[in-house]
Amino acid sequence: MIVCSCNVLTDHDVRSALHPDGGKASSAGEVHRCLGCSRKCGRCMHTIRKIMTDAGCAAGHAPAHVS
Repeated sequence: MIVCSCNVLTDHDVRSALHPDGGKASSAGEVHRCLGCSRKCGRCMHTIRKIMTDAGCAAGHAPAHVS
């Protein structure tokens, strides 16, 4: 699903920025930077935060690597 229409980012793109092996974003703003773009209108920020919460990112921290 498209999460950010300004930058055409999908939920998969957002998750890849959070993945311990692929990305290191620890905040919604860092997701854009990790993906090589910048926040524009900001409407996506709530959805990005929700994806981060669902992925186990709490209080702005990236998920721990689980073996």
